[in-house]
Amino acid sequence: MDNPRSVSDLGEILRQSRRSQKLTQAALAERAGVQAHHISNIENGVTNPKVVTVFALLAALNLDWRITPRTAGAGIEDIF
Repeated sequence: MDNPRSVSDLGEILRQSRRSQKLTQAALAERAGVQAHHISNIENGVTNPKVVTVFALLAALNLDWRITPRTAGAGIEDIF
């Protein structure tokens, strides 16, 4: 999944990246400067993280956030 369309999708991408790098939630939290329980909540789609938190997690995982035009036919109803 390359293009998250929901907080749950984002959480799954972060989880997959964290696991592929063999990091625990605690290790990622330390790298990103957030509390470990936030990692769990984000990965499970339980919380809506602040943008600054998402950027910190992406940096800690060496990931980029790209904003691109949507594919034809994708509407707001496809997100929610």
